[in-house]
Amino acid sequence: MISPMPNRRAILAFDPVAYRKRNLIERAFCSLKDWCAIATRYGKTARKFLAGICLVLVVTSWIS
Repeated sequence: MISPMPNRRAILAFDPVAYRKRNLIERAFCSLKDWCAIATRYGKTARKFLAGICLVLVVTSWIS
């Protein structure tokens, strides 16, 4: 959950740890979209798609 506006009437609970984890996952999906084969899902079977995602995540973590 994104931190609420301070002028909101009902203040909702905000967990900064969960927000950091959510941000990490969103950035991982953003980096996956840079790879066209994963974004367009050329590997039609679930096994090939998962292998492609694992390969991209290993390469992107190795580069950065």
